[in-house]
Amino acid sequence: MLDEEKSVYRAQMADSDKPEHIVERIVQGKLDKFYEEVVLLEQPFIKDPSVTVGEMVQQKNALLGENLVVRRFVRYEVGGS
Repeated sequence: MLDEEKSVYRAQMADSDKPEHIVERIVQGKLDKFYEEVVLLEQPFIKDPSVTVGEMVQQKNALLGENLVVRRFVRYEVGGS
């Protein structure tokens, strides 16, 4: 899946006159944005968007002294048809 995303982003940048190292940095930035949208632990925590879900889990691990693990979650869609 990641290889597909990278190839799509590289194809989008194919017509640009940017150097290869710049294209790679742009592709990496787009992948980071993709991770934020798709990977649960990289998404902003709903109650405090300045913290990711993964960071919140780590904070609670430190506070409680336990190793908490996200085992399941529910996804709600608002305004879907």
